[in-house]
Amino acid sequence: MKPKRAHQWRYAALTVVLAVVCLVYTARLVNLQIASRDQYAAVAEKTYSRTVPIQAHRGELYDRNGTPLVTNAISYDLILDYAALPYGYAASNEVILAALDAVADTGEDAKRTAVTFPFTGTYPELDFDQSYFSNDTFLARHARILADNGCNEGISLEDQIAFFAKKYKLIDKDGNLAYDAETMTTLLAVRYDMEYKRFSTVEPYVLAEDVSLGLITCVKERRIEGADFREEVTRQYEFPGYASHILGRVNKIPGEQLEYYTELGYPMNAVVGISGAEQAFESYLRGEDGELTIVENEAGEIVDRYVSKEPVAGKNVWLTIDIGMQIAAEDALAENIAYIHDKAAATPGEHDGEDAAAGALTAIGVGTGDVYALASYPTYNLATFSADYAQLNSDKTRPMFNRALQGKYTPGSTFKIGVAAAALTEGIITPDTYIETKGIYEYYAPSYTPRCWYYIRYHANHGTINVVKALQVSCNYFFYEVGRLLTIENMTRYMRSYGLGEKTGIELYEEVGVLAGPEYREQNGLEPWMAGDTIQAAIGQSDNQLTPLQLSVYLSTIANGGTRYAAHLLHSVRSFGDNAVIYAHTPTVVSTAALSDRNYATLMTALKSVTEDDGSAARIFRDYAIEVGGKTGTAQVGESKSANAVFTAFAPWSAPELAVSCIIEQGANGTDAGLSVREVFDYYFGLG
Repeated sequence: MKPKRAHQWRYAALTVVLAVVCLVYTARLVNLQIASRDQYAAVAEKTYSRTVPIQAHRGELYDRNGTPLVTNAISYDLILDYAALPYGYAASNEVILAALDAVADTGEDAKRTAVTFPFTGTYPELDFDQSYFSNDTFLARHARILADNGCNEGISLEDQIAFFAKKYKLIDKDGNLAYDAETMTTLLAVRYDMEYKRFSTVEPYVLAEDVSLGLITCVKERRIEGADFREEVTRQYEFPGYASHILGRVNKIPGEQLEYYTELGYPMNAVVGISGAEQAFESYLRGEDGELTIVENEAGEIVDRYVSKEPVAGKNVWLTIDIGMQIAAEDALAENIAYIHDKAAATPGEHDGEDAAAGALTAIGVGTGDVYALASYPTYNLATFSADYAQLNSDKTRPMFNRALQGKYTPGSTFKIGVAAAALTEGIITPDTYIETKGIYEYYAPSYTPRCWYYIRYHANHGTINVVKALQVSCNYFFYEVGRLLTIENMTRYMRSYGLGEKTGIELYEEVGVLAGPEYREQNGLEPWMAGDTIQAAIGQSDNQLTPLQLSVYLSTIANGGTRYAAHLLHSVRSFGDNAVIYAHTPTVVSTAALSDRNYATLMTALKSVTEDDGSAARIFRDYAIEVGGKTGTAQVGESKSANAVFTAFAPWSAPELAVSCIIEQGANGTDAGLSVREVFDYYFGLG
């Protein structure tokens, strides 16, 4: 039987509807698979971005002539990137081992970073490392790690080892070892060190330092997930062993200064100057780190990386130091000390320099305050400082101590120059004033009768002399009388204006020293100032304690007629790369104590006579190619030691340019300290 016509129409209509539906779904499928393919591929593969810092180049240090002193060296460290490591200890342990295998396979084991680990031996036969726990810092950090992990303070050795092994997934819950004993020990040490160094997203863990291109290639080829390389900009010292006290060091921000630097915008792991010029000029030398954006997919694979913020290099700093003079000064100082020591050792008697072992020399521009050289002996090498630190720290001669700026010494007879200048200016004496010297000063007799050095040695006196002769022969009797007439108040006022007992202005840390007088005694709760103290102060004894740089500032002030310039190390600030001048320092006048033409000429004649004829420094500068003015000093420092040798001088005498001072601890005779000074003048004037 044939279907009814109505049914036929229904079937036809249904067929059409079905065809339309199929057509719609087919079109939709095409759209999904072809037209929207890129859109859905992006949805299917989500990406995540993170940034890591790009270390900016720190500005470099140069001397006054543009000679590089401290530059940047680029190296690469093998690191573990916290964010890129696979999740979980078990998986990341494999990354650590793979990275260490790459280090070993490329012969870079010597480049591996030393780990901090409180145990010795091989797992499971481990014991406490006694040297570790004898260090207070290590002990405190170990206690912190235990506390962070919820361990009791008194946890036993066995329990500590078991705890860390389980935590790091080196043994399972049934006690089965994941690796052999040697590998277990390696992973325990590295994992502990990662905690010790606070491995995190902001602090990558360094496995090896200054690695070769071969290791970089190996790690990249093996595609070790989470292992990467970080560019490291380190300081390179162009004259290792010289100018160390001036240049200073850089390091991670010290803990006690962290808040200060972070408030200035520094990241917590920033490298900053911590001493010397590196610290003093940090604001110029500091660069601004950039940022590298890393794009990863859900599988942790890096799909893109790009610089999202360019790093900005720091500025270059030119110092007033002349590195050639600095080297000459350091070498001369070392040789001078050795000469004094050896000469004394070969001579009968004691306290004549056999204990000489340290000293300092400073040189500055007479009319500028530019510091040309700051030498301190013994010294050290910045390039090997970390490796040498333990030895340096235990050395009784204190090689890390900057004697040029922080050593405080009795100036001895070099102080007489300022006393003479003050007395002439005040009219206490004139160039034509003559004083009869008697060897024994009896103004305060019978309670106090000090003697001139000449009387002590020869049982004679210097006769009737004026100020020129008194400075030439360094007569104590003459200056006892002049000091008494001048008074301690006037003496102190003038000496401060010449720069003694005052900050020199240098940008590095310096000691102020002590200018003897009632004020110092009162402030420090010492015995009251007596009249006899004034005459001792007048010959550079009493409580006077001055730095070598103060001595050079003082002499330069008198040598230029009474204008004191601030001592300084900053010559100029220049842009990184092309060294275009951004800032140039100009001399700064701190104080004036002008000398009349007559008084100035008198002092200059006296100081020249010290280096000529019968002067105390004549054997050093007799027939020297350049006329020199100067003064010797021999300062007593106790009965059990040789006296300190002090010498200060300027040249050329007719138009002073450079003032140089040298102090040799236990040098015995001030004249001998002139040997170093002459070497510096040789360099400056090209006398070779």
